[in-house]
This record gives sequence, C-alpha cells and structure tokens, in this order.
Amino acid sequence: MDLSVYPRVRLAHLPTPLERMPRLSEAMGGPKVFVKRDDATGLSLGGNKTRKLEYSLGHALSEGADTIVTAGGLQSNHARQTAGACAKLGLDCELILTRNVPDTELGYDTTGNIQLDRILGAQVHLHPGNADRTALMADAAARLTSAGKRPYVIPLGASDAVGSLGYVNAALELVAQANSMELRLDYLVLANSSGGTFAGLAAGFAAIGYPVKLIGVDVDGQVNALHETVRPLAAKILAGFGLESRANAVATELLCGHAGPGYGCPTDDMREAVTLAAGYEGLILDPVYSGKAMAGLLGLIRAGRFSKDETVVFLHSGGAPALFAYGSVFQ
Repeated sequence: MDLSVYPRVRLAHLPTPLERMPRLSEAMGGPKVFVKRDDATGLSLGGNKTRKLEYSLGHALSEGADTIVTAGGLQSNHARQTAGACAKLGLDCELILTRNVPDTELGYDTTGNIQLDRILGAQVHLHPGNADRTALMADAAARLTSAGKRPYVIPLGASDAVGSLGYVNAALELVAQANSMELRLDYLVLANSSGGTFAGLAAGFAAIGYPVKLIGVDVDGQVNALHETVRPLAAKILAGFGLESRANAVATELLCGHAGPGYGCPTDDMREAVTLAAGYEGLILDPVYSGKAMAGLLGLIRAGRFSKDETVVFLHSGGAPALFAYGSVFQ
C-alpha cells in the first residue's frame, strides 16, 4: 500500500517509542506488556490525534482551506491537538465543544484541555451536551464561507477515512519496530471512542497481513461501535487502496464493561489503572481514554486471557491534560 499518494503535513514526532513495562507485567503476573507511546507525538502535549491530523490537515491545505472547524467534548484531546496544529500551520481554528460529561467538578470548564485550546488561539464555542455537533459544525462552516473564509470541517476525532490514515501508518510503524526488536505482536489493546484509531490500525494490519488481534476497550458505553463504526470504516479505508478483500483479515474485539456511566465519567477501575501505571512505570494515563483502556487490559490479565509468553502492546493515546480537570478523583 502506498500512503504517499495522500496529502500529508508532518506534525508528529515519529516513530513514537515502543517500551517494555516490566514492573507492571511482573506485578500483574501477566504476559510481556509493552506500551506504544503515542502520548509522545509532541504537538501541544501530544496524543493520538496528531497522527490523524497529519492527513486531515494535509487534505485541508490541498483544498485551500484557511480555517479549520471541528468538535468534541469540553475536555477534548482532539480539539486541543487541532488547535495546536492550526497554530503551527497558521490556520484559524474554531472549536465546537459540548458539555457532555455530567457531574463535573469545579474547574472542569476552565482548566486542562480547554485552557490549552484558548492559549493556542482557537475560537471556542460552548454548547449543551445534547447539542448536534455535526449540525453546529455545518452552521459554522456556512457562516465562515459567507464571511469570505475557506473552512474545512474535520469530523469528531478526525475519525473518517482521511484522518484514520494516520493509524494505517502507525500499524506499519509498529510492525517495523517489533521486527527490529525481534518481537511477535500477539495483541494490541487500545481505547475506542469515535473509532478512527481502531479502524486505521485494523486496516493497516489487514493490508500487510500481520496476524495481531486488536482489542478496543469501549470508553463510552457504545456497545455496537465495532459493527456500526470500526469495521465499516476499516473496510472503507482498505477500499481506497483496492484491498477490499482483506477487510476481515485481522481479528477485532470490542471489550465492554469499563465505561462506567458513560464518556468522561470516572470509575474505580480507571482510578486503579491510572495509579498502577504511574506507580510501577512512571506512566501518566488520562481519566477518559487511556485510563479506562488500561483498566480493560488489567482486567483481561487478571482473567487469564493471555499466556505468559505472549506479547501485548498497550496503545497510550495521550490525554494527560484532562487529569487536571479531575483533581478530586485522585485525592
């Protein structure tokens, strides 16, 4: 597959490290656990969205855009990284953010990612949690067009067939790293929300025929996400390379039961996972995505899902700035 045919702007520090987590593995009595450090992509404190934005913004620039419109929750990592990328590229940025986490604590609206959005120069538009973000982005684009601007709308999480190319590339990068370290990758565990990271990885591994099993940990409570979002998007990505026949070549699984009441809502097993990763490996997870994904991984280890000679990679998708909006959770 030839990713070079797609417009791309370089934003991330790549390749991100692939590191062993020996103390956590030993403490859990589990398999060989590694972490793929996509929290270390660099841009505006890093995270997985930077890989996606390389392709989303590459396409936007090829279309002559001067303003980017995107959406997310009030503490969106995607919004923060989009704001940072726009600042770096000299693009205007408008963020449609919704208050979609109930029972937030004092400071949730002013610290963490949203504070960084404003520092990075984005125009922030706040809406209730039940607002239609897709419609609001379309309205913003129409307003900007009427004002003589050239807007480009990036969907939630950059989770479309363009943005997800960043994780097709990540799959190829990870296999190259594993081969150089003489590792066989048996499982890759990651958070799943808007589905683009999961779908891009599934497409990338399927395209090259690498036999790893992907386990996406649901962080939203969207139990049908694998069938409704991830698999159709992976198939669409593969179709773009003429590889439709490989759509089912990689095993994928959605692990439910760790989302708690819903997106952004703290859980006891998330808090334990964040604390264990920090205490054993000095690894800082976030409370919304990677903390719940690590809780899923630890649950699988405790359940005996993996043998001790298997290699499991945990994808750290970033998001640490959100910790500062959840201060009381870790007191």
